[in-house]
Amino acid sequence: MPSSGVSRVWLCVLVDLGSDCGLLAAYAGAVRPRAGQETELRADAVRNRARILRIAREQLAAGDTSLQLNAIARLAGVGVGTVYRHFPNRHALVEALSAEGFRELIAEAQAAVAADDPRAGLHRLLRFALDRMLDDPDFAAVLESAADANAQTSDMRAELDQAVTGLLDRARLSGAIRDGVDAEDVRRLLCGVQHAVRSGGGARRNLYLDVLLEGLRPPR
Repeated sequence: MPSSGVSRVWLCVLVDLGSDCGLLAAYAGAVRPRAGQETELRADAVRNRARILRIAREQLAAGDTSLQLNAIARLAGVGVGTVYRHFPNRHALVEALSAEGFRELIAEAQAAVAADDPRAGLHRLLRFALDRMLDDPDFAAVLESAADANAQTSDMRAELDQAVTGLLDRARLSGAIRDGVDAEDVRRLLCGVQHAVRSGGGARRNLYLDVLLEGLRPPR
């Protein structure tokens, strides 16, 4: 297949020779990848992405939390450029690795919305979220981040906020929580508790969570 530079030269020659538009269109179509080739390229990209994520999970399971993209490329047997095309930085990779945990948190929030007692549902959700954040600091970083690296994470964050907003509205109507607290406030407060528990070695987890839960109650 001619290079793009050669293609431009031949097109110019055809124009100079007065060739009709049909010939130009036929040649231009000939230099495009065939449909089967495009499908194969897409499938290859999917396989590469899955291989990169598998290696990253293996690194985390082995205790290596650095997730150095160059090292992952070498272990996955792909080029460094391939890794960076899928994940331009470490945070983008962490977001992809956290997708399953994010979906589980959304499911837990939706279950809390459907609970008969919204206050109990909120307490269960906050305990669940805190435990996940303490177990996985990278997942905590994704929840805490002010900006998302990919659209999937933004969509899941919006879905989570929608569920939490519904839960807070029900809890507020029942008199269980104070006015003026929204889903973003709860996420920030929970991230603060996570940092406090982690800095204290985890021994005061229940105390700090109880302080948060008590602070959400209406003023007496």
